[in-house]
Amino acid sequence: MTLGFDLYWSFRSPYSYLVTDRIVALERDYDVTCNLRVVYPIAVRQPDFFANNDPLWITYFGKDIHRSAQFAGVPFRWARPDPVYMDPQTRTYPKEQPHIHRLSWLGVAASERGKGMAFIEQVGRLIWDGTVAGWNVGDHLAQAVARAGLDLAELDAAIAAPGEAERLDGIIAANQAAQREGGHYGVPLMVFEGEPFFGQDRFDQLVWRMGQRGLAKR
Repeated sequence: MTLGFDLYWSFRSPYSYLVTDRIVALERDYDVTCNLRVVYPIAVRQPDFFANNDPLWITYFGKDIHRSAQFAGVPFRWARPDPVYMDPQTRTYPKEQPHIHRLSWLGVAASERGKGMAFIEQVGRLIWDGTVAGWNVGDHLAQAVARAGLDLAELDAAIAAPGEAERLDGIIAANQAAQREGGHYGVPLMVFEGEPFFGQDRFDQLVWRMGQRGLAKR
């Protein structure tokens, strides 16, 4: 019996990036299907979220993300540029964003073409693995999308069609509502049979629970 779970994933989340290879391998090796549901990062959904946190939150995060990447054996460097723009003068997040909406819409469009996981695998790696500075310039993004089996020009034309921005935003909003119903607001969030597993460090627990439900190798 094929098992399935929802994956709530953001292009701004390095923790989402860290778990992606493991989920791709899980789908490849086991009789399981991952339903990718792209969401906007918390900085877009709640622009004041970080301003209201204890300063130790960001201090710990800075240490933990590098340690988590090293522990997982995944190359990592903070994205250049950041998928979410922060005004350096006010340290606030403007409503107009140069990257995150396009990336998120492309991710939804890739999912609709049956290539969602391949898309976030390749594009997430481009953004976060530190191989290039300026993932958004030249043909870096086009090459990553091609490795996922898609054509960036076709996807960009599709998301630019009349009414598509509103439709795609509606899908993302529905994903975000379902995410909260699933039990958490953060990413990566994996929901299996109504049970939430928040964070890349809960992946092994997800697999353990699936094992209890008959997870089988392909």
